[in-house]
Amino acid sequence: MFKTKLLRMRPETLRFCRFTRRSYAAFSSLGREITTGVLAVAIVSAAHFQTAAAQSLQGHAQADKATTGTERELEELSVAGTLAPLAALQQARVVSVITADEIQRAAATTVNDLLKSVAGVDVRQRGGFGIQTDISIDGGTFDQITILVNGIPIDNPQTGHLTADFPFNLSDIKRIEVLEGAASRVYGAAAFGGAINIVTQTPEASGLDVGAAGGSYGTAMADARGALRKGMFAGSLSAAYVRSDGGTDASAFARQNVWHTGRLDARGASVDWQAGYTGKRYDANTFYSAAYPNQWESNSRFFASVGAETKGRVVLRPVVYWQRSTDHFQLTRHSSAGENFHRADVMGARVGGHVASPYGRTAFSAEVRHEGILSSNLGRPLDNHLQPSIPGHAPLRYARSDNRTGVSYGVEHNLLLPRFTLSAGVAAHMNTAVDHRFRFYPGVDMSVRPGAGFRLFASWGMGFRLPTFTDLYYKSPTQEGNRGLRPEETQSSSLGVEWGRNGVRTLVRGFYHRGRNMIDWVMYDAADIYHSASFNLDNLGWQAQADVDFRRLLPDRDIYVQSVGVAYTYVHQRRHDAQPIFKSNYALEYLRHKFTASLAHKIYGPVSVSWAFRWQDRMGGYVEYADRKATGRIVGYKPYGVLDAKLMWTKPRYEVFVEAQNLTAHRYIDHGNIPQPGLWLMAGARWRM
Repeated sequence: MFKTKLLRMRPETLRFCRFTRRSYAAFSSLGREITTGVLAVAIVSAAHFQTAAAQSLQGHAQADKATTGTERELEELSVAGTLAPLAALQQARVVSVITADEIQRAAATTVNDLLKSVAGVDVRQRGGFGIQTDISIDGGTFDQITILVNGIPIDNPQTGHLTADFPFNLSDIKRIEVLEGAASRVYGAAAFGGAINIVTQTPEASGLDVGAAGGSYGTAMADARGALRKGMFAGSLSAAYVRSDGGTDASAFARQNVWHTGRLDARGASVDWQAGYTGKRYDANTFYSAAYPNQWESNSRFFASVGAETKGRVVLRPVVYWQRSTDHFQLTRHSSAGENFHRADVMGARVGGHVASPYGRTAFSAEVRHEGILSSNLGRPLDNHLQPSIPGHAPLRYARSDNRTGVSYGVEHNLLLPRFTLSAGVAAHMNTAVDHRFRFYPGVDMSVRPGAGFRLFASWGMGFRLPTFTDLYYKSPTQEGNRGLRPEETQSSSLGVEWGRNGVRTLVRGFYHRGRNMIDWVMYDAADIYHSASFNLDNLGWQAQADVDFRRLLPDRDIYVQSVGVAYTYVHQRRHDAQPIFKSNYALEYLRHKFTASLAHKIYGPVSVSWAFRWQDRMGGYVEYADRKATGRIVGYKPYGVLDAKLMWTKPRYEVFVEAQNLTAHRYIDHGNIPQPGLWLMAGARWRM
């Protein structure tokens, strides 16, 4: 089970430059004794990460490999943050952390596979290997979360269906952090229902990492990653390719990606940058309608950012970022009927900072973000002389476009006492697509630490989300957007308790998300088409989980069972209107029940195996089709369980593995009319040089 830490994420770095006995000093505010040896290691280990989010959890990354008491103390001293970075022991929000060790042991080929085992996360895949995936949190929809890479948002304003197109490999990832609940005051408008931050590797030394695998359905994949560390510079470059015939009819795909990160660490400031590309082509059998089994799609994404950070008591961090994504869809492959072309661009600039005082830590941020789209279907009509040609498809042209600009300001103060933390702040957002008025979204988080290992936490916050360009404009014979949609708004509350010590961790939390103008695609009767509509909708539920890492609980023993974990999440919805809805496509098709369990154990020497089981029960259903025609009958989703396993032979320089997804070959439907693959076997190896 992936461990849950009470942490915060924030793309800013805290470095300890001097020591003082004042009440606002980091170590003094912890209210506990700190040993000099631990302190020295903590300072050294905090020096190598490239972004705010990447630096916030260095102690956790080391503690995941730890077997000594010193390293467990490092976990308590991890530097984390809200708008202002705080020590991990002081945090008030729940962040689920998937560590590098857990990533290596998981029977997973994509980020999406990893997220399936996080208790509060719902992952709905249309195709294998995460070819198209919708990710949501706590009963929300896939458009209601922000996904970040090293603290930089990569949300797609065209549609959230394309947000989870990642330009890196699993071997590039250091850690994945999942923040549940409204986070607009920290991560901006799109963090309506939560945030997922993916932290990539920063090389500790120069080297080469190469992997290859193959398996069921003609699947073959290969990747390589080179790293260079010299003086003040650290950087890496990776590339990967995967292809498959797919696990179901007409679901073949091919995908490639390239990823680069770099960091220059000077005396007074550091500069870091990242850039990536991903492209994929895939058969989309019944992805959007069971009446068309021969659909096809191609997507690409270019992404880049550069940032800097000053060092000293007052820390400033400016960042600029850009991404471009393209989408080419054919309702029937090799046919222009129902064909669409889209190009979405995002440009943004942000500056953040924080300063310590006798009254705690105060942080601020300001950001401007511009989103635009050129399309054959989405947006307002363009005059003929303004229509740009579609690259590679001349004489076709983009006939429509739209754009919007958002401006955000945020301020936050953190009161730090030995057993109590209070974080309070507010964000002001304005967007030209709505009007030119600023709207305010406050939030308060509180953590009380009554005794060793115990933490009581509570939080309340407001958030909002703009409709995507698809929500507003998409039109086809079976779908119709709605230009009159207003932004979604929520008030999110959470209350819980956590206890953790020496590798044992338990958590119970409850949540309540009160939503207004929640957007969904619905049919009002069996003869209707899908409309983009909104209604008031509440999500409430609770979550419980327990994890034991025996390597940390019994550090001096060579034990057979390494770790075990279980988790359960329950969600209930309440809609505040009486309008009958025949079929919901997203918002009302939530997971009522989700149970996960994991086990990792040795077999002999360097050979080990990990098991992951999940059982889930989804509300809603799909329209039954016969001979490609809708029957007008709804078939409810059935509960199902899936067991994954990975067998590994691990050595310092190489690893050989065999993994199985859906080991029992259970056939199930989790999205629309799209059947999911049965047993998918993969075998491969990785070399480190």
